[in-house]
Amino acid sequence: MLTLLVFLSLVYGLEGADVVLSCSLIEEGGGMGGMMGGSMFKRTPSTLVFRDLVGNENLSPELVTPYNPPETPDSDDLIFELMLSSIQIPNADLLLHADCNEQEVVCEISRYVPRGADLDSLPAHFIGSVQLDGGGISLTLVLQTLHSETTQSHTQPLVQSTLNLTLSQAGTLLTEVVFVVFSRVPSIVAPIGADVLLDCGFRQKDSVPGQEVALEWRLQHRGNGRKILDMKAREEETDMAPEQPPHVTLSEEKLIFQDSTPQKLICHCQRYYPLDVQVEWFSQAPSAEEPVSLTKESSLSSHRQHSDGTYSLSSYITLRPDEHPPGTVVTCRVSHAALETPSDVSLTTDKTEPRKAFWTVMLMLAISAVFLYQAFRGAEN
Repeated sequence: MLTLLVFLSLVYGLEGADVVLSCSLIEEGGGMGGMMGGSMFKRTPSTLVFRDLVGNENLSPELVTPYNPPETPDSDDLIFELMLSSIQIPNADLLLHADCNEQEVVCEISRYVPRGADLDSLPAHFIGSVQLDGGGISLTLVLQTLHSETTQSHTQPLVQSTLNLTLSQAGTLLTEVVFVVFSRVPSIVAPIGADVLLDCGFRQKDSVPGQEVALEWRLQHRGNGRKILDMKAREEETDMAPEQPPHVTLSEEKLIFQDSTPQKLICHCQRYYPLDVQVEWFSQAPSAEEPVSLTKESSLSSHRQHSDGTYSLSSYITLRPDEHPPGTVVTCRVSHAALETPSDVSLTTDKTEPRKAFWTVMLMLAISAVFLYQAFRGAEN
């Protein structure tokens, strides 16, 4: 699993606390798409700063580590500063306590182009995905850039080198959250036939005339799905790409454990349409008759949109040698509407490779013995 978190900083303020997440900017192209190769996505380290995320009257100032932007702004830095002026996120306090609860936060940001807009049009838009590993809260945020504060006329504005967007005087990209979709229970396990309450909500900064928000629920299983609830009719979609099945690859060709160190495995699903896709993980030990599901232990990236209208998504899982001995078959299974049957990709865990250090030491000892022998013979002569 790709773990992208790792520090939480709080600023004690009048209205709320600031949360700082270590994140990744996802861009199309420039990477290897798994063992089959090919261009996929590249990742650039970035920082996501929530301003006044939640109220925290009970926080002790002694326990707070203030976040401060770099003293010297750098055009290569990617710091997204998010304003939540009119949108409050339910249960956002879970992000504040994630570090204490030993929960990892998966955070990704990608460029978003609204329908009818151009890539270079302003304001620019981004989609941010924030998920607590192990459940608790899942967020999808639509970000819109803001004008940076006015600078003196003789001061050349700082432009971010990757995005070509003007930065604030502090070196951050000022944005506001204009739309958020959230779930406080992203995963539910229930007996067959039991009633289940699904949690999903959204909040919007402003309603835009002529644009409607459609709320649609779909039941999806192994690539086949149907709409079960539509609370508002949406505008007619423009022509999109026809159904395209996902190309599924694993990040590794084989998995060899080194000592007791866990290994991370990624399943890439590339270039599919329509959006709905299901990713499952299975493990089958050499002595087992049936595979065991590992899906609950996995996590998903956000859906990443390509310029041709197709999508890509990645699923991450962490495997441990004591739970997956040599000979265990690990399978990623992807279901999609364009696939008649699910697409499986598998690998088999292998034994730990012998340490090269042992042979290096033996070679050095042999060379030393020859050297001492020759030195001894020379002394006798």
